[in-house]
Amino acid sequence: MPFVVDLTRRTVEREDRTRERGHFGGSILGLRLLSERTPAGLDAYAPEALVYIAAGMLGGTDAPGLAKAVFLAKSPLTGAAGEAHALGPFAAGMRAAGAKALAIAGRAPALSYVLVEDGQVSVRDAGELRGLGTAATTDALRARHGVHAHVAAIGPAGENLVRYASVVTDYAFPAARYGLGAVLGAKNLKAVVCVPGPGGDGPVPGADPVTLARLAAAYREAIPGNPLASWQHAEPGFAAWVSDGLAPGYGSVRNFSVTGEPGLRLPVAESYAGRALATAGNCPGCPTDCLKVYAPPTTRERRSGGLGQEAFLALGWNLGIDDLDAILDANALANDLGLDQVSLGGTLAFAMECAERGLLPAGAPAFGEPTALPALIHDIAHRSGPYGALLAEGSARAARAIGEEAAPYAMVAKDCELPGFDPRIQPGIGLGYAAAPGGPRYDALEHDLDFDPEEGLPYCLPEAARVGAHPAPVLTLDADRGRRTARLLRLWSALDALNICLFASTPTRPLTIDDILTLVEAASGTPMTLPGLLEAGQTRLDLMHAYALREGVTAESLPSRFHDTPVETGPYQGARLDRKSWSEALTAFKTELGW
Repeated sequence: MPFVVDLTRRTVEREDRTRERGHFGGSILGLRLLSERTPAGLDAYAPEALVYIAAGMLGGTDAPGLAKAVFLAKSPLTGAAGEAHALGPFAAGMRAAGAKALAIAGRAPALSYVLVEDGQVSVRDAGELRGLGTAATTDALRARHGVHAHVAAIGPAGENLVRYASVVTDYAFPAARYGLGAVLGAKNLKAVVCVPGPGGDGPVPGADPVTLARLAAAYREAIPGNPLASWQHAEPGFAAWVSDGLAPGYGSVRNFSVTGEPGLRLPVAESYAGRALATAGNCPGCPTDCLKVYAPPTTRERRSGGLGQEAFLALGWNLGIDDLDAILDANALANDLGLDQVSLGGTLAFAMECAERGLLPAGAPAFGEPTALPALIHDIAHRSGPYGALLAEGSARAARAIGEEAAPYAMVAKDCELPGFDPRIQPGIGLGYAAAPGGPRYDALEHDLDFDPEEGLPYCLPEAARVGAHPAPVLTLDADRGRRTARLLRLWSALDALNICLFASTPTRPLTIDDILTLVEAASGTPMTLPGLLEAGQTRLDLMHAYALREGVTAESLPSRFHDTPVETGPYQGARLDRKSWSEALTAFKTELGW
């Protein structure tokens, strides 16, 4: 039963959707509401546009993998349904405050915030918060509503309608992708504040706490034996990119233009000394502790330093930068100003390559200049300076403004910047970037490398086989790759639909398919089967696909660079996306999903 909030009239109603089965209060319900309540062609910034925010029936429950809330709206970047997920404590705070879902429409006459407290929802004035970063906004709202209040806030980027503005929850945990912060900004909505009841600051108990506790104990015991989970759990963690090196072509270097030796350093574990702020307990109920907060000692808003796995590539090597403090500072600054790190890094890299090729005048952003990053990021968030307004539109629109000669350097799908993992060596990831109906998102698909029969993770192969995704050599691009990718996408779409975290789940992490089925029933009281789980995944994808078609978002392509320019050196030398094979794989992908 979502709360339906009209910001224009400042009214709140309850809508009973309990007779509908299978949505679990998550993104499936949000997509239905988005389609029902908004007409085709409606501008993402129109007052009538809808924002759906939900923990649902599972998010925020005291169990592994359930610290997740969904944020959903028409994306001002893609024009399709933009769905982003915030990990961390916000979902638990939302449930503890008495709401599982909010559907918000209208435009407040003045800057406002939505308050959820004691199972009641109201709209409050927020005029004094205008222009504040997400950390200062959270401070102010906690001063007003108590230190245990949970806050989802936008920064100046959202207020200024930067098309890739994010929503940041509890200082450091963003719902980053697709510009949902700008949709809130267009509504004059600065924040959503959830105030837990007495003793309610933490994950909520599920329908069967005993079974959930048993699952949590088994999960905790499994972490040391699972290489990905143990990497996530240990310090400095899997977002820290500590290793002996990345194979050429694996990650984006200088806007995906360098596929030989990058000439850039990776940090070592000791590089993070004195920079860790919170490395455990950030996702209540989940023992993995993969989300860690890092910032250099000189960063003003150190609390905003939540480090996602994509940030190092997006704001580091992608920009020709390997100065760790500069990258951590840029990451924290992006969170405080309310900017998606991936689209920010992709847009800056686009501008840097355009400058390198003489398409922007002297003084434009340049690769490899860490000291210039803070001012550039501030300019974008405030649409100020010589390039702020241009780059606030994202690289696809900026390319159209510069001229057709700039188009090849916008590394986008559906006008949204690509994550930093190169599809030339992992074509399944590339299919997900291009053909997933909501746009490119890293955490919608796992790496092809994980399912390689020689280089992959042997323990995960039987789990993948249960959904028809059998092992395949990493560089293979054919119809079978298309079908396997679609089947894996359907599985992870089910996790998204139910607000279950990919980074805790099958096939690569400790929560097996059987664990997830048990988890759903123990958390919600509703039995679940594998066919039912996959049906939820298909339903979510179908709703997103139908919405994209309704809005005329039909692009299913990647930039020509990935087809025409092969990886130069290393173990994947020569890898590229052959156009004929790509077409066959894409056709098989869509056929598998019934599209």
